[in-house]
Amino acid sequence: MALPLRAAAAVTRSHASLNQEVFWCDARAGYHSESKAKEYKHVCKRACQRAVDRLRAGGMALEAVTAALIELEDSPFTNAGTGSNLNLSGEIECDASIMDGKSLNYGAVGALSGIKNPVLVARRLLSETQKGKLSAGRIPPCFLVGKGAEQWAISHGIPACPTEKMTTKFSLSGYKRNKRKMELAEQVETKRKRQSCEHENNSACLDTVGAVVVDREGNVAAAVSSGGLAMKHPGRVGQAAHYGCGCWAENARDISLHSTAVSTSGSGEHLIRTMLARECSTAMQAENTHQALLEAMQNKFISSPFLAGEDCVLGGVIVLRCCTCGEAQRSEDIQALLVEFLWSHTTESMCVGYMSAQDSKARTHISRLPPGAVAGQSLAIEGGVCRLGTMSD
Repeated sequence: MALPLRAAAAVTRSHASLNQEVFWCDARAGYHSESKAKEYKHVCKRACQRAVDRLRAGGMALEAVTAALIELEDSPFTNAGTGSNLNLSGEIECDASIMDGKSLNYGAVGALSGIKNPVLVARRLLSETQKGKLSAGRIPPCFLVGKGAEQWAISHGIPACPTEKMTTKFSLSGYKRNKRKMELAEQVETKRKRQSCEHENNSACLDTVGAVVVDREGNVAAAVSSGGLAMKHPGRVGQAAHYGCGCWAENARDISLHSTAVSTSGSGEHLIRTMLARECSTAMQAENTHQALLEAMQNKFISSPFLAGEDCVLGGVIVLRCCTCGEAQRSEDIQALLVEFLWSHTTESMCVGYMSAQDSKARTHISRLPPGAVAGQSLAIEGGVCRLGTMSD
């Protein structure tokens, strides 16, 4: 039986039918217009399906989360891979990272141009670190940026893709619109300029994509990918590439602990300075996950001392936690796992999807702040808990 989580803030409850492997993704945290809600949900459904297909074929969590991110990056409706925001120079520079909860290995790329699927480069970096030291005892890189990252990707068999092929009509029109706004902002007072930027950030800029997954063996994995803020300075690297900021995955090392996987979205600078992904993972060791996530988002993010002076703190997280339940300590039976999934955001809305290996189709939902709530100062939390192998009511 799936149990709704008790709301300590404005919450909408969600139930999921979970059996065997489970996968969740988020298309973006930011603002989702009603007119485009169908497209965002469809993107999430496809990503869920790709991940579950990989799990059904016997793939591990790391493979499934990679498959999901590729689907999200290939969609022209997301700000990741194809269709990414353009920077000040009219170029695409992407960030991505991936983490394996079993090995705790991590791979990431920042300000990467010329590669269609940044997550593939991050995944390959993770794989290469597992092979041990390079010649002359050199430690293999886990995080590469810019031209060096592009050259490394190509040298490892990942094909190049010109920026013009990754640019969509939507991203190009957004660039031209933002450029005009910036030119206009330079003619007005500083206060009005700041308000204009904040309004823009509340809409289409904060749309990192991410995914979390648990496989039939109880391994967790997480990944995240982003084209970054619109009109960002060339070379800027957001939270999607930073360790502990964009994603986190960690298998339980002790029967008293929980396995966790987290992916974040929102204003990169806010998420980097608070290391929100790792903070949320740590919070998930508490008994009451809903209360723990609520406190983490409030105390470690919105009211964080590291963001003192910020009056609009924008971000969102998807969090997965699983553990052995009852007396089934260290059971080999996946049905002995209790899985909890929550998402929270301070942005106006957040699109999520979820699916298990036994579901015929993915479920999607656009979570929104309650009426009257102020984005960047308020938060919403939704989620559910269930025992793997039993259907929700």
